[in-house]
Amino acid sequence: MENRSSFTGKIGFVLAAAGSAVGLGNIWRFPYLAAKYGGGIFLLVYLILAVTFGFTLMVAEIALGRKTGLSAVGAFDKLNKKFKFVGIIAAIIPSIILPYYSVIGGWVTKYLAVFITGGASTAASDTYFTDFIAKPVEPIVWFALFIGITAVVVMLGVQKGVENVSKFMMPILVVLTLVIAVYTICQPGAWEGVLYYITPDFSRFSATTVLAAMGQLFYSMSLAMGIMITYGSYMKKEVNLESSVHQIEIFDTGVAFLAGLMIIPSVFVFSGGDEAALGKGPGLMFITLPKVFDSMAGGTVIGAVFFLLVLFAAMTSSISLMETVVSIFEDKFKLGRTKTCLLVLAGCLLLGIPSSLGFGVLGNINVLGLSILDMFDFVSNSVLMPIVAFLTCIFIGYILKPQAIIEEVERSARFKSKKLFTVIIKYIAPVFIVLILVSSVLDVLGIFKI
Repeated sequence: MENRSSFTGKIGFVLAAAGSAVGLGNIWRFPYLAAKYGGGIFLLVYLILAVTFGFTLMVAEIALGRKTGLSAVGAFDKLNKKFKFVGIIAAIIPSIILPYYSVIGGWVTKYLAVFITGGASTAASDTYFTDFIAKPVEPIVWFALFIGITAVVVMLGVQKGVENVSKFMMPILVVLTLVIAVYTICQPGAWEGVLYYITPDFSRFSATTVLAAMGQLFYSMSLAMGIMITYGSYMKKEVNLESSVHQIEIFDTGVAFLAGLMIIPSVFVFSGGDEAALGKGPGLMFITLPKVFDSMAGGTVIGAVFFLLVLFAAMTSSISLMETVVSIFEDKFKLGRTKTCLLVLAGCLLLGIPSSLGFGVLGNINVLGLSILDMFDFVSNSVLMPIVAFLTCIFIGYILKPQAIIEEVERSARFKSKKLFTVIIKYIAPVFIVLILVSSVLDVLGIFKI
């Protein structure tokens, strides 16, 4: 354990963990869900859940990592061999997510190149995106470039690679988000979208609002996929764990909020207030927004800055995903970082290619009506992550006991929220997580639509 890498201190840890949390889920998924579920009321529900439910799960995972000095599989195995399978499931999740996430990262890289070279009008055409992802070779080249850069950063190690890149990218990402958000809300007619986004309309509150916000919390905060356990294992004992989690949440939620200010008002103006124009997932990022940028004064520059921001967000998350997978294999097989990184890179390339081809030559392959990429997303985010989160709550609440986590947190400072932590981890979180799992499965089966 003495030779295990670590972050240099609190700032390095917070920026790296925040970089993991801030990803594509903040930039496109959060604004889409906020628009769909009533703007301000969704925002309010999400904020309440972030400082209670999200806080509790993040503290638990980081503390597990720091307590054991191991990644997910080793951490659960060390604390209770019967629960090693939870760590194994947690390890499978980033292994599934990283390849298809990097395919999308390749799309972002392509769009950044298009906007930098002045192709905004071309990118805004109706069929540009669908024609591009249907190609058999070009999307794979951009995917390979994206995952290759990610591998180089991870190969450099925890301090020289993950921490240094996060220290560079995260402040720039926040500044770029602020710049575009301010520019957007200054556009004529944008204020109507701003008010819709920040003003809670309690008549639009429903159980599905809570479930959607909870689902986004997992997606956004890198919970239940072994990442925070891995990063916790690199955290020094003297670093204040509780305040670090608060700061990660501020980064993550702040970027998501600003992403909403960037996107919702501008799309409202462009579409005349049509919420449907916010289109789910890739439709928003790669079809609607290029049209919005093309219609703006100075849209080519703003579009280039936006896709640079999105690239940074995607890259910080892909780095954390790969670091988690590499850490798990390194702990298990002791191959050394460089060899492990190269093996993980090769595996990601092999697994990512079907996701890329699923929009073209493999487009006829569907599972439950989902493309290959969407199927991987459903299995990892909607099935495995809630299962891991539920089992983690049961493990900490009733097997390990909350006091073990409280003691780990209090190695550096008094745990001010320990009563809240105990109640949520034992009683509230498990119920909500089961509801998320059931509703997600019923949603994809078409029985219950979120």
